[in-house]
Amino acid sequence: MGDMSLEQVSASYMDVLKEIGNIGAGNAMTALSQMLQCKVDMKVPQVKLLEFNEVGALMGGEEQVMVGIYLAVEGDITGSIMFLVEKSSAKHLVNKVMMGYGVSEGDDFNEMEMSAMKEVSNIITGAYLNSLSTLTNLVIYPSPPDLAMDMAGAILSVPAIEFGIIGDNLLLIQSQFYDEVEIDGYFILIPDLESYGKILSSLGIM
Repeated sequence: MGDMSLEQVSASYMDVLKEIGNIGAGNAMTALSQMLQCKVDMKVPQVKLLEFNEVGALMGGEEQVMVGIYLAVEGDITGSIMFLVEKSSAKHLVNKVMMGYGVSEGDDFNEMEMSAMKEVSNIITGAYLNSLSTLTNLVIYPSPPDLAMDMAGAILSVPAIEFGIIGDNLLLIQSQFYDEVEIDGYFILIPDLESYGKILSSLGIM
């Protein structure tokens, strides 16, 4: 188990991951629609198992400025999850949540906008974790979120440093959703290797 490579991940496991991605994204869109009080549409999420060094490129390059939410996961499985969204998309989301009062001058977010972004991210990450929990019957608790605005490469280096020694595979769910603006959101689940085993066992794959 410790040397689980991408090639060894069975087709059935990928199907389950896709299922988690679909249910999680669907739950997230429903929650977001309620929060924004408007219809939010989404495309079918793309679920990928990647090596860490491939992720930045997928987001448009490691220099792409993103807003990232990072939280630790505890309970039956341990690891971390991240939700990343491009900065202009994050501004749009925050402005919607704040009923048009959200866009401060300049690039940075003010304190209220940061707080609104954390709220949006809590709802989205919570929806994914709930779907994972429901499918696996595992108890999963998220820690309070940390929010960072930086280049994708810099944000991704936080879990890379933490998990790089253990394993370099992660589950990436890319969801595109839109009201009048299309938003690319990236949900990344980084369970430690022991937790990979637990997830697989709970799904009856191992």
